[in-house]
Amino acid sequence: MADTRRPLSPHLQIYKWQVQMVTSILHRATGIALAVGTIVVLWGVLALASGEAAYDSFKSVAGSPLGLLLLFGWSWALFYHLCNGVRHLVQDTGAGYAKPQFIRSSWLSVIASVVLTVLVWACVLMQGGAA
Repeated sequence: MADTRRPLSPHLQIYKWQVQMVTSILHRATGIALAVGTIVVLWGVLALASGEAAYDSFKSVAGSPLGLLLLFGWSWALFYHLCNGVRHLVQDTGAGYAKPQFIRSSWLSVIASVVLTVLVWACVLMQGGAA
């Protein structure tokens, strides 16, 4: 075997970060975040079913600054995973694989998730929720 003095496979230092790579990584990360966040949602449902004292305890944690930050992050993860999943469904039909379309749809899934998250939280805060 010839000694080429090159790595056997590309390393992350060689790759240029692109939106397609970031959206792929984010899709996996948001899937994990949604699985973990579902446990918190389950805690809220069980607290609601357990009575007023249990639900007040949940509300105090969920209404804290850290709780609100986690709920905001979970809702963004939900919308991002949804938007990117729809993008993948469209690509499963064979459409959108040209490089410009792929980049555009990647950015669109990021932007749409941010817009949807801000809209939902604006509605929640205008209605006096999350307090």
